[in-house]
Amino acid sequence: MKFLDLAKVYLRSGAGGNGAVSFRREKYIEYGGPDGGDGGRGGDVIVEVVEGLNTLIDFRYQQHFFARNGQGGMGRQRTGRTGDDIVLRVPAGTEILEEDEETVIADLAEVGDRVVLARGGNGGFGNLHFKTSTNQAPRRANSGQPGVERTIWLRLKLIADAGLLGLPNAGKSTFLAATSNARPKIADYPFTTLHPNLGVVGVDNAEFVVADIPGLIEGAHEGRGIGDRFLGHVERCAVLLHLVDGTSEDPVQDWRTIISELNAYGGILADKPRLTVLNKIDALDDEERDARAAALEEATGGEVMRMSGASGEGVREVLRALRRIILAERGAEAAVDEEPGPWRP
Repeated sequence: MKFLDLAKVYLRSGAGGNGAVSFRREKYIEYGGPDGGDGGRGGDVIVEVVEGLNTLIDFRYQQHFFARNGQGGMGRQRTGRTGDDIVLRVPAGTEILEEDEETVIADLAEVGDRVVLARGGNGGFGNLHFKTSTNQAPRRANSGQPGVERTIWLRLKLIADAGLLGLPNAGKSTFLAATSNARPKIADYPFTTLHPNLGVVGVDNAEFVVADIPGLIEGAHEGRGIGDRFLGHVERCAVLLHLVDGTSEDPVQDWRTIISELNAYGGILADKPRLTVLNKIDALDDEERDARAAALEEATGGEVMRMSGASGEGVREVLRALRRIILAERGAEAAVDEEPGPWRP
């Protein structure tokens, strides 16, 4: 199944049905009076998060969604049928944006979240509604309200605990394949990964989700390479795992390139907890490992772990460090959510 994380959708809610002008006419009933019913309400357009989806691929083949119109009112005081709603089913982590692709309408992060994007028009009143003591035979009825038309964008941001960052061929896909059941494409050329991959990683009887995104290059925030459109998939992560290719000519410059792109991207990515790892150490001798790790530690101002996704050396230690940071970050978020607000009567 192909991966699609951005889709443009056209919506229209149902129009309300018209009210009816009708009079009761029965044998032996001399003054029947008005009995026109109201029109039915138009259907709504609703977006709902469901299980079992991880892409917006369904919206590549259908972009127009129209709810049903309400039925017109009828005689004998019969109200028209309400139009059927239409529900757009999306995966967890979907953002709904206005047509300008900047204004966020809703952020649907959990299964069961739903939002009404276009409400159906109200049905018009029938002539029974206008009956008064001074106007006992009204011959007027209201028309139903029109539906709402709007254009929106659906943008998917994957739900993951840890996100992988690095230049192309830094070993992100190899790490994901070695630690989970995910099978991303692995090759010895840049941009092997063209769309995000998710993998469930297990360590010490605990599991967490890791997201692998295509590699970044210098100038990605300006659209170079694949660009920075996939960085949104790691915005929800608790920690970023920054893999630096230990066999590179200048690992410190590689690290600075990614940090510069994070800062240029803006938002909250630059402030997220990061774990820097010198990868591919199986291709280095002890002296090279120490020298390159020391240079990275001097540049980052913090600890730099060592790992080889291909041989497995140091992988478990990195996973344990990721797990500790995830637990700390998720625990802090839960504490903030549970903190009681100010008392109100």
